[in-house]
Amino acid sequence: MTELRHDLADENRRLRATLDAMQARVEELEKLADCDTLTPLPNRRAFLREVERVLRHIERYATPAALLYVDVNSLKSINDRFGHGAGDAALNHVAAALSGLVRSTDFVARIGGDEFGLVLDHLDGASAADTAERIAECIARIPVSVGGCDIIVSVATGMTTIDKGDTVEGVIARADRNMYAVKAAG
Repeated sequence: MTELRHDLADENRRLRATLDAMQARVEELEKLADCDTLTPLPNRRAFLREVERVLRHIERYATPAALLYVDVNSLKSINDRFGHGAGDAALNHVAAALSGLVRSTDFVARIGGDEFGLVLDHLDGASAADTAERIAECIARIPVSVGGCDIIVSVATGMTTIDKGDTVEGVIARADRNMYAVKAAG
């Protein structure tokens, strides 16, 4: 009987170790599933989850928040003229600039191709508009150096506030429309 208990205890320890290893692997895979493959930023999946979190917070506490859509202008031209490595460098340049130009509490993600999304929690519309303008100016001032060439990168930003009753899709659509209006205006 004692031997059986000892065997069961050993088997229980082995199973616990296996389960712990599997849980650690699942956590690692979850983190990888939320990371952009090119930049050191979160990806669209993580961005959508963050927008949803902020919407829930706004519903409960009515705090201000805003969403910025940032589009890299002329990325195709950079790729065509200097190569895809230069385009990748431009995207990483924008990612680093965005991360450095906002508060540590803000959420910055690459949401696809040449587009980035920022969730600015606890920030009103006027302050978010100032942030969008500052981002565009700062990115345009600092060139990306690729193969001895300095490439000027510019961005268009679309801003919208996140309000009670909004949906994830609605907020993103507004920010996207506002970004394209900025692009159209030059």
